[in-house]
Amino acid sequence: MKVVHIAGERNVVVTDEARPVAGAGEVLLRMGYVGFCGSDLNTYLGRNTMARANVIPGHEIGATVEALGAGVADDLAIGATVTVNPYTACGVCSSCRNLRANACRYNETLGVQRDGAMREYLAVPREKVIPVSGVALRDCALIEPMSVGFHAVARAEVTDTDTVVVIGCGMVGLGAVVRAVQRGATVIAVDLAEEKLDLARTLGARHGICPMREEIAAAVGELTGGAGADVVIEAVGSPVTYVAAVEAAAFTGRVVCIGYAKAPVTFQTKLFVQKELDIRGSRNAMPDDFRGVIRYLQSAKVSLDPFVTEVVGPDDAGRALADWAADPGRVFRILVRFAAMGGG
Repeated sequence: MKVVHIAGERNVVVTDEARPVAGAGEVLLRMGYVGFCGSDLNTYLGRNTMARANVIPGHEIGATVEALGAGVADDLAIGATVTVNPYTACGVCSSCRNLRANACRYNETLGVQRDGAMREYLAVPREKVIPVSGVALRDCALIEPMSVGFHAVARAEVTDTDTVVVIGCGMVGLGAVVRAVQRGATVIAVDLAEEKLDLARTLGARHGICPMREEIAAAVGELTGGAGADVVIEAVGSPVTYVAAVEAAAFTGRVVCIGYAKAPVTFQTKLFVQKELDIRGSRNAMPDDFRGVIRYLQSAKVSLDPFVTEVVGPDDAGRALADWAADPGRVFRILVRFAAMGGG
């Protein structure tokens, strides 16, 4: 089977390897579509310090069930469409004891700390397999990144009286836009790319701010009568956007951080105190977030085609990552389609 490796900085290698088998308690999946995400791009650029060497990327998955290992209940049908919860949990750290396994201290995510799904077949524990009905196989690869955005909205405890600013309208940020709109909030989307702002508006964002034309906190102030946003969700991972998130937040607002900044961030910490801000991290997603995204996709009234910038085969994966690195603003999601599917 074909397997995609990020073998080093700006070095993608496709190998031919033996097809795995499903062990006891495992399910063998046949990959249909696997998405490249921002962490994969950072691994490709040599910036992801959490990624293992020569890693097989990929944790955004649309697949079908190929075979069941010993001890797996037959309620999961061969050929069923599924996605995968790509995180691990130790069960004993403080996060796990507090029923927040998504933030497990010892988590290993597919495609980062563990080899991922960018290959024709993958064997995973049954409990990580999420059956999906009523959603196209391609679109199942969008579930995990949108779930991360859904989780950030849950962490922010968004309500229908809130004004929510989402900084960064990639796949994760768009997930946050969707969930905040579902909760009845007034959503302000922020992104450098006009096409991403347009898509955010299509999904229900009331306003769009392009930092190339206006300063974020000032624009949010104008839209909120000077009050600022009740919630700001940072989904970029830049020192500039981290600072802007704190500045744009209202007094007693909530700032939720998803992105990893790759450089130190300097804050005016007096704003933390004067505004009495709640500053919260948001990591990965919970099962409820996956279920929420699946329900949304089952009933979505908008085309999901604009979410997918490009679909390539495994032999073009390296070229696609190089193109993304050269022009990151244009990309929502790049999906790798595996020929083993033969359809879908």
